[in-house]
Amino acid sequence: MTENLDGSQLAGKLKNIFIGKAKTLQDKSLFHKLSLIAFFAWIGLGADGISSSCYGPEEAFRNLGGHPMLAIFVAFGTVFTIFIISSSYSQIIKLFPHGGGGYIVGSKLLSPTVGMISGCALIIDYVLTITISVSSGTDALFSFLPEYMQVYKLGLAIGSVFLLILLNLRGVKESVVSLTPIFVVFILAHVFIIVYGIALQAGNFQVVINETSNQVHTSVMEVGKLGTLFLILKAYSMGAGTFTGIEAVSNGMPILREPKVKTARNTMVLMAISLSFLVMGLMIAYALYNVQISPTKTLNAVLFDKVTSGWAPFWSKGFIGITLVSEAALLFVAAQTGFIDGPRIMANMALDRWFPKKYASLSDRLVTMNGVLIMGISAIVLMAISRGSVAFLIVLYSINVFITFSISQLGMVRHWWIERVRLQHWRRKLAVNGIGFILTSFILISVTVIKFMEGGWITLVITGLFIVLAINIKRHYYKTTVRFMKVRQKAISDLHFSLKQMPSYDQSKVTSPVGFNPNAKTAIVLVKGFGGTGLHTFLRINESFKGIYQNFIFIRVGIVNSKVYKGSEELDHFKDSVKEDGKKYVNIANQFGFYGKSVWTIGTDPVEEVYRMVKKMMPLLQNPTFFGGQMVFSRTFALSQLLHNHTIFSIQKRFFKFGIPIVIFPIKVE
Repeated sequence: MTENLDGSQLAGKLKNIFIGKAKTLQDKSLFHKLSLIAFFAWIGLGADGISSSCYGPEEAFRNLGGHPMLAIFVAFGTVFTIFIISSSYSQIIKLFPHGGGGYIVGSKLLSPTVGMISGCALIIDYVLTITISVSSGTDALFSFLPEYMQVYKLGLAIGSVFLLILLNLRGVKESVVSLTPIFVVFILAHVFIIVYGIALQAGNFQVVINETSNQVHTSVMEVGKLGTLFLILKAYSMGAGTFTGIEAVSNGMPILREPKVKTARNTMVLMAISLSFLVMGLMIAYALYNVQISPTKTLNAVLFDKVTSGWAPFWSKGFIGITLVSEAALLFVAAQTGFIDGPRIMANMALDRWFPKKYASLSDRLVTMNGVLIMGISAIVLMAISRGSVAFLIVLYSINVFITFSISQLGMVRHWWIERVRLQHWRRKLAVNGIGFILTSFILISVTVIKFMEGGWITLVITGLFIVLAINIKRHYYKTTVRFMKVRQKAISDLHFSLKQMPSYDQSKVTSPVGFNPNAKTAIVLVKGFGGTGLHTFLRINESFKGIYQNFIFIRVGIVNSKVYKGSEELDHFKDSVKEDGKKYVNIANQFGFYGKSVWTIGTDPVEEVYRMVKKMMPLLQNPTFFGGQMVFSRTFALSQLLHNHTIFSIQKRFFKFGIPIVIFPIKVE
């Protein structure tokens, strides 16, 4: 036993070093300490949107072909769309103050199935956010290194994802704070280069206006008015990556500082203004400096070369190096959005039984550990399959986000129309989401059609398979719930029948407490809420060991998951419900004439919490026996371990190491 303890102590020390010590749920200021103010939310949730300025404007500019001056029109359209989508999501934030991402909006305002489709698309999108961000950042970094080092690029990218997994297992705020300097350097460097570059060319604005007018005239002469319009709209659609990440704030509401709505809307304003400034500034600068596409450099790198061409070589190369490295680093920061919001959506869908319930669980660092791991591992698999090819990944990435954009906008349009009788200014609100729906739907259809044969079909197939999996999981949980309710009803019926045989039974009154019987054995019953499993176990003890156990201690561990962990008020309500469950069991034991006591706690790991309580209780009791119940299915299936809770077996395994007896009663579900 000493060896096992030493091994577990060593594992615990290593975990504390790399991930951090467990956070206590008893800390009243916990939510304030872990939540993000608008500035940190701008970094943690806004980096995905801001980093898109590294590739979104460039992709749009490339699709203009030989008509670069049309970039001005694309830039204005892009900025207009940024503010429309941001405004529409601000309305979503106000309507869903506890989190209104595409999954919640679709589920509440359209239908649970539509919400599930949106959620599946978003989860895949966030996996791709991690993969693309890290791959793009690695590409940028290796562009400064000798060609012979390219063989190490994929290994570094995969290693970077592992590092991000570790950071996020420590907690959201820790990961954001550690990456703040990168974000600040990026913003300052790009704002400076844009303002400085445009100021240098201030005298050429009239030339740019004349050139733009001439190029529009030339384009109309060559391809006609409709052709010119199509060219602008195609470039606008192909720059759709610019808009990714705008929805992140509404998805990440639970981690924001109170008042959450105000913090979220301030974050949204910061994101919209900064992204619009960068996009508009870069595209105007492309036109002012007549930036040419290079096969070996990004457009930003070409632009920075031209802007700093009059500087001394040392300062020019130094500034460009810092700026471009900050771009690469920010792309790594952008991967944070996938780790922050992806697991949160997965947890929400798990609570609604579209995904396995374990994905709503929290670690002792109060993060959705299973979600972080699945997002990171999925990103690594995609990285290995694609060999880190951004050109391939961007095709998969560009469609899914606009599926959820369109569903969210449609849901809000429907909401404002239904509520128009009771709301003031409903026309303005409807117009914002209506325009948002038109724009996002147009981009979704355009990108899907244009990119379908270049890999667009792959992301549709993957999303479709993910949706089919979610439907089957939901169907299984529904059937299991129906069957378990029958078990619960039978347990309650048997309990009432047993109680009615007792002369002292009075259903309307709480029985007086029964004293502890030192001459009888003590049964310690592990219960999960007041229901079928606990009642069934209690009755089976009395049937199987009649008269032997006269003292009953009920251990109730309330598991804090993503549903409960939303604020101190929700946590207090949860504690009250856990206490109430224990009182109900004690009352039942007293009505049978047995001593009853309830011991409760809350935590994130039921096995650890039960063992901690048992260590304190064991010296006070003489040879107690532990009991628990477990649902068993008449037919086993491949995913039963993943979809269902087998906590009691983990507790049994832990107890057996130290010689503690535990009896598990099977509860058969046909």
